[in-house]
Amino acid sequence: MSEKFDVIIVGAGPAGSACAYTSAKAGLKVLLIERGEYPGAKNVMGGILYRKQLEDIIPEFWKDAPLERPIIEQRAWLMDKKSCVTSSVKNEEWGESPYNCFSVLRAKFDQWFANKAVEAGALLINETVVLECIVENGKVVGVRTDRPDGDVYADVVVLADGVNSLLAKQLGFHRELRPDEVALCAMEVINLPKDVINDRFNVGDNQGVAIEIFGDGTKGNLGTCFIYTNKESINIGVGATLSSMVKEKIKPYELLEYVKNHPMVKPLIKDGESAEYLAHLIPEGGYNSIPKLYGEGVLVVGDAAQFVNGIHREGSNMAMTSGRLAAETIIEAKQKGDISESALSRYREKVMNSFIGKDLEKYKDATHTFETNPQYFKEYIPLMNKAASSFLSVDGTPKRDKQKAAIQTMIGNKGKLAVAKDLYRAWKVMK
Repeated sequence: MSEKFDVIIVGAGPAGSACAYTSAKAGLKVLLIERGEYPGAKNVMGGILYRKQLEDIIPEFWKDAPLERPIIEQRAWLMDKKSCVTSSVKNEEWGESPYNCFSVLRAKFDQWFANKAVEAGALLINETVVLECIVENGKVVGVRTDRPDGDVYADVVVLADGVNSLLAKQLGFHRELRPDEVALCAMEVINLPKDVINDRFNVGDNQGVAIEIFGDGTKGNLGTCFIYTNKESINIGVGATLSSMVKEKIKPYELLEYVKNHPMVKPLIKDGESAEYLAHLIPEGGYNSIPKLYGEGVLVVGDAAQFVNGIHREGSNMAMTSGRLAAETIIEAKQKGDISESALSRYREKVMNSFIGKDLEKYKDATHTFETNPQYFKEYIPLMNKAASSFLSVDGTPKRDKQKAAIQTMIGNKGKLAVAKDLYRAWKVMK
């Protein structure tokens, strides 16, 4: 631990391993530090891995990686207490190379990804907690760990230590997150036989389904539920902003049990065996919560940089891309012999010019708008279900009358102007 490295990366999640792999492959001396017993032991995500961003790092990774199922169908449910309005896109081509995305189990995938970095030349040290960054004359020069004589030095330290990055806070890169800037997610892995999953979700052996659920799954609060099919298990989870959970006095495990027993969900997991229960925080602040991303001798990536698109539930792809861009910035700086803060500032430019910055900027006001206007989830989704059910019920009422009634149901007691304003507000933050 006494030797000096080109790069020290704190955290072996997708962002950290992407940075370690890219850096090591370019010949840099890399140390990857993980606090868990192994990479993935402390890391949680819903379980969807996007192909393009990892392929940019490891071409044709799917031939080797421990993946579950290629996702060939993506469903969206707008759910009320006993009904749901659904939409779906199913594409058989997504089940063929080069694929679109996959379901994964983090404990397996993260170990594989970190080991690819090791194969490229990185040194991985597990069960090690980084206590603080070592700062000399205003420059980060290394990290202090909980190991005996555990001070380690490097030209650049990359912080990939998750949403509540204590190291970034230590450096003053970002303030304490507000409850409306973070979501709390509870998730369960439920074992089911492969044939049962295939039958219930109408897919083949190497085909998967992802379901995103809005509305009653979070009891009308800002957030989503999800169901992802693995080879012989299902990931089911629910997340809502911490502020809404505190306000409504909802516990995450209670919300998960509520979802599991919902009449739309219960048949999909019937007779399943609970295998694992997980909970984690998700950054929801988006563009407006991005902290300082670079400094003298330091870069911030992944969840620590708040790189999550809460509207589209994308995080792992942003994490991997930010890790790669951080590594590329360091490689370029080393080649030029200039690792100053000015040189490392290129990282922020790269991020903001990529899909990360552009997508986060596009939806920068969406979370706050939906958080402060609960009618979108608490009122409009139930009204949409009521209107659709009424219109499609065959009871002898003329269709023209049903159409008028459905429109009136959607308007409810709010009035046309109020509904128009709500629609315009939603369109404005999503356009």
